[in-house]
Amino acid sequence: MEIFDSRRLASVKQAFSTRRIDLSEARMLLCDRTPRAGDVVLARIDEIGHHETVELKTGRKAPVYPGDEVILAYGDRYAPDQFEAHVPTTLEPCQMVAGGGIASRVIVAHARTRPATSITPIGLLASRPGAPMNVADFAVPAVQPSGRVPIIVVCGTSMNAGKTTSMAALVRGLTAAGLKTGTIKATGTGAGNDLWIMRDSGAAEVLDFTDAGWSTTYRVPVDAIERSAGHLVAAMEAEGCDVIVMEIADGLFQGETRELMQRPSFRETISGVMFAAGDAMGAVGGAQRLAAFGHNVLAVSGRVTQSPLGCREVAQETQLPVYGLAQLSNRETALSFLYKSNQPALETAGVA
Repeated sequence: MEIFDSRRLASVKQAFSTRRIDLSEARMLLCDRTPRAGDVVLARIDEIGHHETVELKTGRKAPVYPGDEVILAYGDRYAPDQFEAHVPTTLEPCQMVAGGGIASRVIVAHARTRPATSITPIGLLASRPGAPMNVADFAVPAVQPSGRVPIIVVCGTSMNAGKTTSMAALVRGLTAAGLKTGTIKATGTGAGNDLWIMRDSGAAEVLDFTDAGWSTTYRVPVDAIERSAGHLVAAMEAEGCDVIVMEIADGLFQGETRELMQRPSFRETISGVMFAAGDAMGAVGGAQRLAAFGHNVLAVSGRVTQSPLGCREVAQETQLPVYGLAQLSNRETALSFLYKSNQPALETAGVA
């Protein structure tokens, strides 16, 4: 254990993943502990690799250089286009595996991805002996949702299928309709890009799983993910949101995503699903799988909508509407997602 002056942290780059952490409470570094997912670590940048910047809690992407000290959160990562990584069992040298500030040990990497930026942990931040600071310590209150606010879920075939951009367009449409719209990213890897996109798209309230106490959700028990998603919904309800749009990260083959979407308890809390896909085959397969899970599939979106022929194939095979970004941004299209699920929200918009 090393006692240090918390003023030392004033010049350190604090990553987005730890944005809820109150660094003024840090009093010491624990140097002989087994790290856990969510533990906050002071680390030194050793060699620059795939991630040349770290996203600060303000959203600015700050360049990092060898010798820089950064504040990151430990977490597992699942990213087919980049890395799979697990929290190491000791404070050994490891890697920064996400630009939002995740410390982990790379297990496998995509063939076209540069080696991860290497780091050396200096110690876990702690406010008292034996108690590392963890992002879970600063989570939103654990309140159960009422179930009165409709929830539209956006999920997809994989990362980079167009989930976030489609969701942002839908938010613009709902906002244009006069609805106070909240957005939640329920799973994924701690990073601010999606959060800032939702704010810029007009969402009145924006939360993600880091607000629920997770640095990432890979390898988190799905019971805990479902429970924490409910806490985020309750926070949105408390702010008076008329509708919530919730993103589930990665694709339907990812373990936590698949199990969550298969759960009747989760399905019963949502109004329907918009599915994002990169191609027609993926869109058809995903929509059929969701229907088999019992979901109300509302529409298909995503990168496939850049192809008129792809859209035609999806519509023919699924009999579902296929919406591009311009359509989702349209007030009438956005409201069509709510006609069968939430009359009060339509009355708020003055279109009942």
